[in-house]
Amino acid sequence: MPSPLYKRLRPWAGLTLTLALGCASATTSNTARTSTEQLLVANAVDQSLDKVNFTSFNDTNVYLQEKYVDCVDKNYVIASTRHRLLSAGARIVDAPEKADVVVEIRTGAVGTTSANAFVGTPEVSLPGMLTIPEVKLMERRKQQAVAKLGLVAYDPKTSEIYGSGGTSLSRSNDNNWFFAGVGPYQSGSVKKEVSDSTTGPAAKPQTHIPTTVAFTRPVRAVDTETQMATEEPAKSEISPAAHAEESSPDWAKTRR
Repeated sequence: MPSPLYKRLRPWAGLTLTLALGCASATTSNTARTSTEQLLVANAVDQSLDKVNFTSFNDTNVYLQEKYVDCVDKNYVIASTRHRLLSAGARIVDAPEKADVVVEIRTGAVGTTSANAFVGTPEVSLPGMLTIPEVKLMERRKQQAVAKLGLVAYDPKTSEIYGSGGTSLSRSNDNNWFFAGVGPYQSGSVKKEVSDSTTGPAAKPQTHIPTTVAFTRPVRAVDTETQMATEEPAKSEISPAAHAEESSPDWAKTRR
């Protein structure tokens, strides 16, 4: 006969077995480069271009010489520079022969670096089988990007330089803090950019794509001709009396 203790423990034993058999795991994947890394580089590039004044090229044909751009996110650097030139009123041309000014851009450094630091005790292995585990009271994981861009402008026909040109250097960062294993608490320019772009008025969508798909029938030339043929002729706005007056012979008008 089962003891009273067995009767009390039996429901808990069944629950424990159920939990043990009910484990599940989800598979996730990441892109080759994290979104944080890409945002760091793009943020640093934008900050560097913010320091360049392109307004001198307003109403000017400009050819952007990009052959000296060699870095990660090369296309973003080139397209962002083109955007700044267009915003300043320049006209982008596709050949130096068509340009009044050649703007030559080069990249000195465009990339990321990271560093980790913590307050606590590292893992220590003692002789034998004893190992003291790592204890982190506070940890900081820091990742930053640097973008150094150089620009010079000159006349494609005479090679005369316009201004002295120069270099622009900027940095963006992303800090993640952990306290006794709890976190991350994020800070840095990437957090600010994401917050500014996804909250408040900047988060309001400007366009909306329907969630269902429908199409209208294309209008063809044959349909247009058929429609014109079947349309009723426009009714005359002249009254019957006035029409009769106009159609009467001259002698009838004189008699009246």
